[in-house]
Amino acid sequence: MEILLEDQAITVAIKPPDLLSEQAPDQKGFADLLANRNPNGYVGVVHRLDLGVGGVMVYARTPQAAAKLSAAVQSHAVKKEYLAVIHGEMDAPAGELQDLLFHDRTRNKTFVVDRERRGVKAASLSYRTLAVCDHPEYGRLSLLQIELHTGRTHQIRVQFSYRKHPLLGDGKYGAHDRCPIALVSHRLTFPHPISGKTTVFTYAPSGEPWSLFDI
Repeated sequence: MEILLEDQAITVAIKPPDLLSEQAPDQKGFADLLANRNPNGYVGVVHRLDLGVGGVMVYARTPQAAAKLSAAVQSHAVKKEYLAVIHGEMDAPAGELQDLLFHDRTRNKTFVVDRERRGVKAASLSYRTLAVCDHPEYGRLSLLQIELHTGRTHQIRVQFSYRKHPLLGDGKYGAHDRCPIALVSHRLTFPHPISGKTTVFTYAPSGEPWSLFDI
């Protein structure tokens, strides 16, 4: 387990892609592992990553810290940035994507829809293309840096798939590759729940597909 910071209020750690970010029925979720590290057994989940996606996360170690972090998320004081590899190349090297999303809980899948109705939520993100390469198996690939402005379920995955640029390895949203989903939580910025000081933590993934790009 890679711990970046652990104090009386929070744990900042790198979540492995193969673990649930929350507590799991078999008690083998990443949050379960962190709860076992806390003498009071408490873990507060204030944001989430999909199964199959890893990277930097912050968890609360007290209910008071959880409340302050949750308030920071709601007020957009928490900045979440990701790295993703998509199929193809975006029409513009940088931009903002805005959609209406509906999450089907039965199918655990999110869809872009064209009108507001019950259960539909607005979604927004900005992206910047960092590099482009050609892969002998996967074809044209682009490495993107993405900042989420909203935190909808599967948001990054569905917004790029809708534009015919599914994430590498994301079979749920249109890719046909035999590899893990190329998406990581790269940088997390938030006010510390005790000091209020802005703290920044970064995770740099290694190996393919990240090593394919000259950055």
